[in-house]
Amino acid sequence: MAQTAEGTAVTAPLVYLKPMAGRPRSYTYEPPPGVPWRTGEDAAVPVAVRDLRPVARDVSLDTHGFALVPFTTSFARFEDAAAIKRDYYPEVTDFVRRATGAARVIAFDHNVRSSGVRGRAPSGVREPAKRVHADFTLASGPKRARAELEAAGEDPSRWLAGRYQLVNLWRPIVGPVRAMPLAMLDGRTIAAGDLVLTDLVHPNRTGEIYSLVHNAAHRWYYVPAMRADEAFLIKCYDSDPAAPVRLAPHGAFEDPRTPPDAPPRQSIEVRTLVLFGG
Repeated sequence: MAQTAEGTAVTAPLVYLKPMAGRPRSYTYEPPPGVPWRTGEDAAVPVAVRDLRPVARDVSLDTHGFALVPFTTSFARFEDAAAIKRDYYPEVTDFVRRATGAARVIAFDHNVRSSGVRGRAPSGVREPAKRVHADFTLASGPKRARAELEAAGEDPSRWLAGRYQLVNLWRPIVGPVRAMPLAMLDGRTIAAGDLVLTDLVHPNRTGEIYSLVHNAAHRWYYVPAMRADEAFLIKCYDSDPAAPVRLAPHGAFEDPRTPPDAPPRQSIEVRTLVLFGG
C-alpha cells in the first residue's frame, strides 16, 4: 500500500486501450468463427488506485460522476433474470429516485458478473469488464434514453425536454469483495482525447460506448473489501452540457493483495434512466 494525501492507495494495472487508428469493436455474445471478442490492443498500465472510504462523503454524482451509497436488500435470486426484473428493479428504481431527487426512474437493463467465468456463461453471467470504459457516449446516451421511454409507453418529447441521466447501481452480491474490485475514475480528470468511440455489438443491434486511453492525470478510486450492503451509483450520461461531470468511466482490476483462495467476485449492475421532468 502507498500513502497519498487522501490516504492509502494500491498500485495495480488498469486495462486501457492502446492508442490505435480506426474504431475498436467489442461483442456481448460469442462472435462468428474467426472473429475476435474485441478489437484493439490492451495496455495494462500500473496506476495508484485510492481508497475511497476516507473521502466518500465528498464524492458525489455531481462532483465526480459516482458515489458510494448504503444499499440493503433481501432479494437473493440473482440467477433468475425474470425475478430480478420483477422484484429487484423496483427496489433499485425507488432507491435511485430518492438518491437523485428525480421525478421518475426507469430500470431497463442489468448484468450479473462473476470473476469465476470467462466470457459469458450459458446462464448469462458475464466476467468482470476489465477494459476501462464508459457505458454510453454523448451520442448513444440520448438514443438509449429515447428508446427506453418509447418501450415504457412514455412520450420522449415530454421527458427529454428536461434534464435526464443514465445511472447504474452497481453492488456486490456477496461481500466482502476480495477479487477483481471495481475501480472508478474521477470524471473531472478526463480529457476529451482520452475517450475513444467503440462499437458494442449485441445480437440484434450495435451500440456505442467509450474506451479510454491512458492519461497520467487520471485519478482512480475503489472500495477495499466492498460489502454487499454498499453500492456505487455511476453516472453514465448526463444531458446537461454544463454539468461538471457527464460520465464516469470504470473497470475491474486485479488487486495484487488478493489472497489466492479468495472467492470469485459476484456483482450486479442495474442501468436506469433518471428523469427530472420536462
